[in-house]
Amino acid sequence: MAASNKNTQGALICLPGQRLCLSSETTVAGPGTFERQGYIYSTLAGIVKTKEKDNSTYIEVECAGKPLLVPVGGDLVTARVTLVNQRFARCSLLSVANHILDQPYRAILRKEDVRATEKDRVDMVKCYKPGDIILARVLPLTDLTCYQISTAENELGVVSAISDECRPYGELMVPYSWTEMQCPRTLIREPRKVAKVLSERFVKSEQD
Repeated sequence: MAASNKNTQGALICLPGQRLCLSSETTVAGPGTFERQGYIYSTLAGIVKTKEKDNSTYIEVECAGKPLLVPVGGDLVTARVTLVNQRFARCSLLSVANHILDQPYRAILRKEDVRATEKDRVDMVKCYKPGDIILARVLPLTDLTCYQISTAENELGVVSAISDECRPYGELMVPYSWTEMQCPRTLIREPRKVAKVLSERFVKSEQD
């Protein structure tokens, strides 16, 4: 197993996202863990345990207190953009699906993960700005200190933004197209990678 802390009883203590051991046909990820590229990782902060069942060893992590929710590869997350340059955007993960995280987690959205097509033509500063709230997908875990996320799906991208040009009104911009958002008061438009979020009115009309 990867290096873990130990308490006085010798139990192995792990952190969320920590690599625990190699996976195999007989070593299987159990509750509190997940398997990725031949290794088993923890999704919780807790005690590592093993259980024998059907000639296999199940690696489990048991949380001593309230389970700590952490993002894993494939999760849909809400994030706030904190910094943007030509190569990437730094973000702070706020929630997984409809569950608010107990603490924010750092994430990087790289230029090549913004769109599924024409990746070489992506201009980061025309897709995102600090303060934007975005929907994104967590990529497979490669770095325990920082998540990598992607918006390379039509449904992912900016869902909430305030233009500096719209101040002091501070009104939320609304989608104008898949590449622009507009201030409803000043009518000023700004480029963004807009998430294709269906409005409640559209959903109701589709159901009728």
